[in-house]
Amino acid sequence: MVDITLADYQNPKHRQAVVAMLDDYAQDPMGGGEALPADTRENLIDEMAKRDYVFSLIAFVDDEPVGLANCVEGFSTFAAKPVMNIHDIAVTEDFRGKGIAKRLLEEVETLAQFRGCVKLTLEVLQGNEPAKIAYEKFGFKPYQLDESKGKAEFWQKYI
Repeated sequence: MVDITLADYQNPKHRQAVVAMLDDYAQDPMGGGEALPADTRENLIDEMAKRDYVFSLIAFVDDEPVGLANCVEGFSTFAAKPVMNIHDIAVTEDFRGKGIAKRLLEEVETLAQFRGCVKLTLEVLQGNEPAKIAYEKFGFKPYQLDESKGKAEFWQKYI
């Protein structure tokens, strides 16, 4: 049985689970293929806990973490309402294809609705076909305003 739990950043078990799951995801090719830096592992939870617009959901099976969703609330100026970005979503390799991501997404959507969010957002690598299929089944689609202008792209610049 899968238990989806809203992480309590003060709970040692939850703190460890969020860091372990994120590190597992970071080491996956779809997460970059490298372990989290020691500084990130050490400071992540305390930094997340400082922000009331950040939350994590952990999927447990037999008391072991097998899935994670880290979410960050943003704001839509076009709708004048909050949006919920699923910043990280990950399921351990042995538990993929078992509906855990769907359960996490359902719970994120419920919490986003409770917060009055107008939409959910996430990013996915072009080559991550299994994730894209799962997201499309859940109702996500690439963002575009006008078909003639093309789909939006996610860009970044480190500072």
